[in-house]
Amino acid sequence: MKFIETRGNDGSHAQTVSFSHAILNPIASFGGLYSPESLPRLSNVFLQSHLSSHYKELAGDLLKLFAIDIDNEVIEQAISLYEQFDDPANPVPVVKVDDDLYVSELYHGPTRAFKDMALQPFGLLLSSIAQQRNEQYLILAATSGDTGPAALETFKNRANVRVACLYPDGGTSDVQRLQMVTEDADNLKVIGIHGHFDDAQNALKRLLGSATFKQTLQQNGISLSAANSVNFGRIIFQIIYHIHSYLELVRQKAITFGEKVYLNVPSGNFGNALGAYYAWKMGLPVEKILIASNQNNVLTSLINTGRYDLTQRPLINTTSPAMDILISSNIERILFDLFGAQRTKELMTQLNEQQFYQLSETEHDALKQHFCADYCNDEDGKQYLKQTFAKGYLMDPHTATCFKVHDSCRDKPLKSIIYSTAEWTKFSPVIDNALTGKKDAHDIDALKSIAATAHIKIPAVINNLFDKPICQSTVIDKQDIEKEILAFLD
Repeated sequence: MKFIETRGNDGSHAQTVSFSHAILNPIASFGGLYSPESLPRLSNVFLQSHLSSHYKELAGDLLKLFAIDIDNEVIEQAISLYEQFDDPANPVPVVKVDDDLYVSELYHGPTRAFKDMALQPFGLLLSSIAQQRNEQYLILAATSGDTGPAALETFKNRANVRVACLYPDGGTSDVQRLQMVTEDADNLKVIGIHGHFDDAQNALKRLLGSATFKQTLQQNGISLSAANSVNFGRIIFQIIYHIHSYLELVRQKAITFGEKVYLNVPSGNFGNALGAYYAWKMGLPVEKILIASNQNNVLTSLINTGRYDLTQRPLINTTSPAMDILISSNIERILFDLFGAQRTKELMTQLNEQQFYQLSETEHDALKQHFCADYCNDEDGKQYLKQTFAKGYLMDPHTATCFKVHDSCRDKPLKSIIYSTAEWTKFSPVIDNALTGKKDAHDIDALKSIAATAHIKIPAVINNLFDKPICQSTVIDKQDIEKEILAFLD
């Protein structure tokens, strides 16, 4: 498989690159991204042959279809990490909540969020490539709360890799913050910034595209990469669980093979939705992808009006903070796939320079063929949390946004798969407030309250966080990020 550039070629980059090159060097010409030159097809034979497969077997065979330039032995080691999830045979349970609604639980890995699904194997892959090349890498990660813990977990103590993780101070839950600031591996640096996620992501993209920063690193024998979903090494693993979830519905006799479904995704940076889009293009029977947003509903506006507009849209802090994002990086790959490199460069340049772009009527129609969108405010989200708990299902506030979209966006009586991106433990104060009316200032109080209300135990990996020492206490202004990272490397 070869990869090409979303904004065209500037003459200094290769026209096509390998998978390993794309994950080591995720930023392409003109600040663009790498996307597959073509996608493999999922034949009915392939899908039917995996109706009795474990997740690991499906993952391995799908990666073979992509024909990536990674040794089979390394791929096998990477996907074997799924055996460390709650259920080694089925790391992604799909649970029936209503007759027409199923929840694909993506959070059964070490940090209790869906980012583990991609970052657990990705960390091993990147470290292995670096060792094979005898190269040292700095991995940058910007997080709204879940990417950071998952990136730190997968890269800690791995050879030839160091990680600098940026997070918005005060913009994550207590549990998410503790998962980061209690990490004590020598190759990890956690940096809180005064600002929000888009500030962290913009800093990451600027450093990835900075020739002077790269030159400074190279003088110290260090190359640069990223763990965010700008890196296709993340996206390739996010395709797999959409296919698995569909096959689970067939196995559960909820649908017949070939029957179309809705894929319902809570979306911030659009990586999860992009994985769904690629799975559909590869041949998964999908009616439409439903995009759920919170009050930072820039994606809802784009899909419903064709306009991406940041000119009068301040970021809002919500009860679903992992979706508190205004610049969704992976929309660029959708634009590229639908409209080509030249148009994508025009649109992304306009967004950067003027803070908006407007699709043509034809372009907007093409987007709406694949996506439908709505948003859910905080109070409605709490109502969905409470109603669904009364039916016997406990979920987090990001998952709750999808229930609003399930009600508003479907126009056919087909089954829906909602993607639950985080365990209830990650956002316990919001959930406890929805279920009991309590207003807990700290996660530990809310965790205990929910555990008592739902008659469940707090997972040890979460409970133990509150007794671990703080090892990472850096909080800085965003203009000091580069200086702080260089000091860490020294």
